[in-house]
Amino acid sequence: MKNKLSLIFLILCFSLIIHQSNADNLKIVFVDMDKIIATSNAGKKIQDSLDKFANKENQKFDKTESELKKKEQEILKQKNIISKEELDKKVKSFQEELTKLRNDKVNFNRSIIKKNKEATNKMVNAINKILTKYAADNSVSLIIQKKNIIIGKSDMDITTQILKEFNNQVKSVN
Repeated sequence: MKNKLSLIFLILCFSLIIHQSNADNLKIVFVDMDKIIATSNAGKKIQDSLDKFANKENQKFDKTESELKKKEQEILKQKNIISKEELDKKVKSFQEELTKLRNDKVNFNRSIIKKNKEATNKMVNAINKILTKYAADNSVSLIIQKKNIIIGKSDMDITTQILKEFNNQVKSVN
């Protein structure tokens, strides 16, 4: 019995030593993908482009909305003057225009979100290629996204290195 316990203890010690040596070879780093996407030159260009496009379209929507408000005021002024059938036609026409405007706004917002997602996915793919090369060149075993880390040494953060490399390699995303 004593020999069996000694053998089990010996096996346990060897397995811990082997496990420890494997853990020493493990190199882990982390990267802030959101920061790279938001602060990279390509990311800023995309955001500026989408903002300009959205502002331009929103101005058109605002203009149409103000025209509809004027039309609503005209209908309200004519309420007691015109016949009920004519009033109903104008109200129905107004409601159709208002519904169209609302649908156009919703569709536009969806298209902006879709374009933003597509551009972000292209950027993430480019970043992943850079990370893969970085991991191979620097013998990194594991790269973790920063938002999934509670505490970590700042020397394990490779965000600035990857951001510089991304800015050098990717000038813009279509």
